[in-house]
Amino acid sequence: MRIVSYNIRKAKGTDRRRAPGRILDILNKLDPDVVLLQEADLRLGARPAALPPGLIESATDFEVAPLAVSDVSIGWHGNAILVRRGLGILRTERIDLPALEPRGAVLAEVAGPSGPVTVIGAHLALLRPWRRRQVAALARRLGQDAGPASLVAGDFNEWSPKKGLEALAESHEILAPGRSFHARRPVSALDRFAIGQGLEVVAAGVDQSPLAQRGSDHLPIWAEIARR
Repeated sequence: MRIVSYNIRKAKGTDRRRAPGRILDILNKLDPDVVLLQEADLRLGARPAALPPGLIESATDFEVAPLAVSDVSIGWHGNAILVRRGLGILRTERIDLPALEPRGAVLAEVAGPSGPVTVIGAHLALLRPWRRRQVAALARRLGQDAGPASLVAGDFNEWSPKKGLEALAESHEILAPGRSFHARRPVSALDRFAIGQGLEVVAAGVDQSPLAQRGSDHLPIWAEIARR
């Protein structure tokens, strides 16, 4: 399975244009099976989707995992999951995370070709003390029933390559495929994966294409995984 994680900044690019079609073009070129999005909904009012569901349906081969709590959003607290049509979505869940402001993560169990894989998408806090609490909450949730064939991906907002994610690193390998922020001049690997022991990473990378450099202030990251 190919997994992509992408903070799309509400589809607003580095050229200051809000272009949801461009985001979908970037995703289509990456050809993922599962996409974990951050900042996929607008923050104000009813939190309408930055990527209109009708456009996703007509322009891609993805379906939106049922995680939204309103008819106008595609996710929860800005996190959304897209799954390639034909791969079954076995279950979904919204996960509350401790924070000064409302934050959460989203979970989907996807029927992969070699068995189910549990994926969690998250956008962690800017302040490390709160990030650590959130990572601990995710680690506890993974320890309940996710199993070894699980991964977490998203904008972890952690600048250090060694600190801040210790609770998750006890059970999962932290993988930073490369520098993903800022898109025009990447200096930090804010976007990462945490890979469970039941999964093997076959390949991973960062999309540094000219289109991705304009799509958002983050570059999308990807990983090809297989069950052990």
